Amino acid sequence: MKILMGRHVFGLAAILFGIVILYWRDSNIWQQFQPFRNVPHPEILACVVGAIEIFGGFALQWRKTAQVGAVALGAIFLLFALLWIPRIVTDPAVYGSYGNFFEQFSQFSGALIAYASLRVSDSEQLACAARLGYIFFGVCVISFTLAQLFYLSITVSLVPKWIPPSQMFWAIVTTIAFALAAIALLSGRLALLASRLLAAMLIGFGLLVWLPAIFADPHNLTNWTENAETLVIAGAAWIVADYLSQRRRTSTAP
Repeated sequence: MKILMGRHVFGLAAILFGIVILYWRDSNIWQQFQPFRNVPHPEILACVVGAIEIFGGFALQWRKTAQVGAVALGAIFLLFALLWIPRIVTDPAVYGSYGNFFEQFSQFSGALIAYASLRVSDSEQLACAARLGYIFFGVCVISFTLAQLFYLSITVSLVPKWIPPSQMFWAIVTTIAFALAAIALLSGRLALLASRLLAAMLIGFGLLVWLPAIFADPHNLTNWTENAETLVIAGAAWIVADYLSQRRRTSTAP
C-alpha cells in the first residue's frame, strides 16, 4: 500500500506550532488570542491551544488515531480563521485580515480532507466533505496569490538576495505559480501536478526563507510562527495531492 505523507507532514508542523505557542504563551503577542485578552488568565488558553495542536499532530501520525487528530486540528484552525472575521468587518479595505483568514482556513481545509479521506466508510457525506475541503483549499490559493500581489514589496524583501537573477523575478514567478495552481485546482486540469508543485514550493519557502531566519534571529517569534505555518500549509497542499492521487487510483481500478 502506498504511504501517503501529507498527513504526517501536516501533523509534524502542527506539533512544531504547538511547541512554539507553549514557549511563547503570552497571549498579548498572539493576534489569534487578542479577542480573549479580557478573559482571566488568557495564557491558560494559549497553553490549551498549544497542547491540542501537539496532541492532534501526534494523533495524525497513526492511522487508528488520525481521525481524532484531524478533528482536533480542524477545530483549532477553523476557530483561528473565524476570529479574523471581526477584523475584516471592521476594516474591509485592508487585505491583510483576509489573507490571515484564508491562511488559517487553508489549514482547516487540509484537516477536513484528511478526516474525510481517513474514514473507512465510503459514504456520500464523507466524499462530499473531502470535495468541499478541496474546493476550500483552491479558494485559499487564490488568496495566497492576491496577498503576494497586494504586498509585493514585502514578498520581494523576503526572497534571499543570493538567488539569481533577482528578488523581484522570484516574487513575480511565485505569484504566477500560486495563480496557476489555483486555476488548476479549481478547474481540475493538471490538479494533481499543481498540488504537488505547490507543496514543493511552500516547503522551498520554509527552507530558503524562514529556516535561515531562525538561525539569524532565534529569539524572534515571527520567524518560528512563519516556519510552522508555512509547513502546515505545505502539509495541507500535500494532503490535497494525496487526496487527488487516491481518487485517480480509485477511478482507474478495475
